[in-house]
Amino acid sequence: MPSLRQTNHLSSATSGRRVVELVVAIAAALVFPGAALAVPQSPPRPVVGAGTINVPQLLVRTAPSGHAPVLAKLSEFRPLDYRPRYVLAVRTKRGKRGGVAWYKITVPGRPNGRVGWVAASQVSIRPMAWQLVVFRRSMVMQLWKGTRLLYTSKVAVGAPGMETPLGLYYVTVRFKPVSEPFLGAFAFETSAYSKLSDWPGGGVVGVHGWNDPSVLGHAVSHGCVRISNHTAAYLRDRVPLGTPIRIVAS
Repeated sequence: MPSLRQTNHLSSATSGRRVVELVVAIAAALVFPGAALAVPQSPPRPVVGAGTINVPQLLVRTAPSGHAPVLAKLSEFRPLDYRPRYVLAVRTKRGKRGGVAWYKITVPGRPNGRVGWVAASQVSIRPMAWQLVVFRRSMVMQLWKGTRLLYTSKVAVGAPGMETPLGLYYVTVRFKPVSEPFLGAFAFETSAYSKLSDWPGGGVVGVHGWNDPSVLGHAVSHGCVRISNHTAAYLRDRVPLGTPIRIVAS
């Protein structure tokens, strides 16, 4: 049976641990806004990778065969700004010699949710560990690197009738807004499209900073995902082109 001194020592140690745990929890809440929000904490399903197109025109087919119908055609460079066009691969099909012969990719543009197959020789796909997950109803965003949850924050999403579209998308362009200061400290264009959009020209769904943090936690945008400028600056240094963005209903 422990002595009174031992009991006091154990009680002090337990109290000390609780104080440390409380300090850590408070620090986490300050560093990762929304970290305690009730959303799933399991990592998203990994993707194959992301990369660029190696041919002037990439044919996206309905099946992993050179004889399958063409679903879409993607140019090597974006027509408006001539930046390299990125693709996101979610599955592979191996050839007779064992190497990857085909990639199944998500197809950007309307209608959302299209997928198709492209010849592996015509794209350069590299592994992609980063992923963003947006919980539309909870209005929370998570940043994952592999199985590690690095950051959680509140966001604003599309208003009723202009909902941020559900599905798997990816980052197509990154930039610091200059002529569009309403996009905040940093902006990410995505492969998703909505009925309307905050994005210049409309249509495209962006993930971008916002100068008024009071909108966070509300459904107020035209389809874009609005984030705080602090979060935008954090993501700027960690979210590369091709990063998957999963927008889920919960």
